[in-house]
Amino acid sequence: MGPASLWQTALIRATRHTHKPALGLSLLVLLSACSGSPPDNLGIHQGRLTACPDSPNCVNSQASDARHAIAPLPLQGSTEQTQARLKALLGEEPRVTLTAEAPGYLRAEFSSALLRFVDDVEFMIGESAVDVRSASRLGYADFDVNRERIEQLRQRLSE
Repeated sequence: MGPASLWQTALIRATRHTHKPALGLSLLVLLSACSGSPPDNLGIHQGRLTACPDSPNCVNSQASDARHAIAPLPLQGSTEQTQARLKALLGEEPRVTLTAEAPGYLRAEFSSALLRFVDDVEFMIGESAVDVRSASRLGYADFDVNRERIEQLRQRLSE
């Protein structure tokens, strides 16, 4: 091995360990950015949940287009009983934080297991059904995660 290759080997070994913390910190910052900020248009506005964006990563029981439409959840007893049941179900779910609660309304944040992507899920408990909206904060497609989540909640609510 010549002096140049010895020098290169020593330099590679020295810098390999030096940059690991910086790489780890950069990766941590990048991954923590997957949560994004909650949209400022969530909630009930004129008796309706916010419409879905054009992207396919959202479902809404008040949507009229097939891409975003999903059936509302059925009531389980009174509106108060249904809200209490939904709140209990959300409390049993991993990586779920209840972020807003009012009579007839719940909002929760669901985080994905791997990259901690956050989805906002809203429930408007009415006299005849529970309107629901589930939307990803970031990205375009969600591979039907939001639709499957609501269908799983529907099944658990009816048990």
